[in-house]
Amino acid sequence: MSELRFVDMCAGAGGLALGLEHAGFEPALLLDKKPVACDTLRRNRPAWQVLEMDLLDFSPSQHKEIYDIDLLSAGLPRVKSSATVARAETEAELRLLEATVYLAHAVQPRALVIENVPELVGAPDFEPIRDLIRKELNHLGYRFRWFLLNAADFGVPQNRRQGLLVALKKQHFDAFRPPEPTVREHLSVGRALRRSMAMGGWRDADRWAAQAVSVAPTLVGGSDRRGGADLGPTGTKKAWTRMGVDGGTVADNVPGPDFAWAPETGRRGMVKITTDQAALLQGFPPDWEFAGKKTARYRQIGHASPPPVAKALGLAIRAALAAPATSVAGYTSPP
Repeated sequence: MSELRFVDMCAGAGGLALGLEHAGFEPALLLDKKPVACDTLRRNRPAWQVLEMDLLDFSPSQHKEIYDIDLLSAGLPRVKSSATVARAETEAELRLLEATVYLAHAVQPRALVIENVPELVGAPDFEPIRDLIRKELNHLGYRFRWFLLNAADFGVPQNRRQGLLVALKKQHFDAFRPPEPTVREHLSVGRALRRSMAMGGWRDADRWAAQAVSVAPTLVGGSDRRGGADLGPTGTKKAWTRMGVDGGTVADNVPGPDFAWAPETGRRGMVKITTDQAALLQGFPPDWEFAGKKTARYRQIGHASPPPVAKALGLAIRAALAAPATSVAGYTSPP
């Protein structure tokens, strides 16, 4: 399988890039503004060209290697719910969306993929940014579609709905099909983590795994401006409680042989997951290492795009680019 070239903006811990690599894409450049994320990328793939820089400051004219790429990808910081669309932080995140589309204007990739929150696909409050993207992509000669995927449908033990924009040059678009689920049965938290839970000699690992029969709720990385690592907001923590897991913190180590699992007694009797286990719930392979201290590692994991979903997307885009090009004579852009 010949490799296609891609550029990944806001690469984070590399979930999107890793999945695309597994689909046969080779990165020409990966960009992220956080030093710890860049350290993670370099630690796992020393040969990748990693640039530590804010996307808003990136000048493509200084990086000629990105001008002949097949795919521009971006797992952008997740914009908040539509109720917060007017807040300053959300406005900054939306500017990154605009910057990615303007970058497509400069480098003209054959395909573009942007991953973000589900609300971006159809929520009324995001219509202005969707309209800006529509006009710009039509002007550049792309056709596109918005759609949703759930990571659980691709073997990731987590209920994680992702909003996606995929755009391709007009001659390739008709061959594109959004990826279909790759698993018939969702992978439960218990099945995903049973082996790791037993690694410290915990005698209740099998009993715990037998009752953790659902997929995980969405892992939430949280903001750099708040405290330590936890697994998400109140509703998320309640879902973890139902599986006998303390969602209010992240453990340094898996439970040892003396840990007494008694969730009916409250948080003290609940098991905690580690950052390595959170990475498994996000679909990362066990050998992917995360730089930084515990909270920094967890936040990278919580913000990442699950690699199995990225692989499925990459294969779908690859198939469209490999198909015979469609004539675009007489094509009229959608309204």
